[in-house]
Amino acid sequence: MSDQIRACSFGGGVQSTACLVLAAQGRIDFPLFLFANVGDRAENPQTLAYLACHAKPYAAENGIELVDLRWVDRTGRERDLYDDLLRQDNSLTIPLRDTGGFGNRKCTQRYKIEVVARELRRRGATATAPAEVALGFSVDEIERARPGVDRKHPWTTKVHPLLDLGLSRTDCRRIIADAGLPVPPKSSCWFCPYQGTEQWRQRRRGEPEVFARAVELDRLLSERHERLRGDRAGLASATLPLDQAVDDQLVLDGMDGCDSAGCFT
Repeated sequence: MSDQIRACSFGGGVQSTACLVLAAQGRIDFPLFLFANVGDRAENPQTLAYLACHAKPYAAENGIELVDLRWVDRTGRERDLYDDLLRQDNSLTIPLRDTGGFGNRKCTQRYKIEVVARELRRRGATATAPAEVALGFSVDEIERARPGVDRKHPWTTKVHPLLDLGLSRTDCRRIIADAGLPVPPKSSCWFCPYQGTEQWRQRRRGEPEVFARAVELDRLLSERHERLRGDRAGLASATLPLDQAVDDQLVLDGMDGCDSAGCFT
């Protein structure tokens, strides 16, 4: 039997939960699932609730190790993306919407990909014996798949089991429901700029306290962007504050969003 580490990068959304079910059913061989938590104050509260109430118990019942990981800095302190956004006054870690589309995205690499890669190296993965890491891309997003060795982390090699099985996001929802699990919400930070208009609207209607925090964060980051870059940017619009941009009567160009929030591995 091979000693190769076989892990699935778990984002807590539909595709990675389908991978969890497939692993439990023996249709794919990944006994380890790694959830890179960007921080309890940054993750979608619904995703954290689903993880605690459904994903973790289901994994345990089926002999799968599901690990909740955090970015730990050099001082040994666990980092939270939301707190870092508030504190880091001279940087813009998330890709705000600006007049050119989106700004640079640093959050996924630092708070997600690096965290998973570091854990796999800790578990013994090396460049000569790389860990196989499953990413939950379905056929709907095949253009995002980049199989093979990760050049930044040569002790990992990426595979795409949902693509190998020819599964779509709709298939994934069916697989989850057929296993007796509720279909999870879309996974993303609650303030993710890659959210579409309807996601923002749902948050405004269903989670008004969270939306109010996003409005305040949008104001803070917009002011910071203008100070650092010379023009306005925001979570939902380059020109409008969040509470004005997310209006039931308003449709913003390019705001349909993506199912996986553009960043989750």
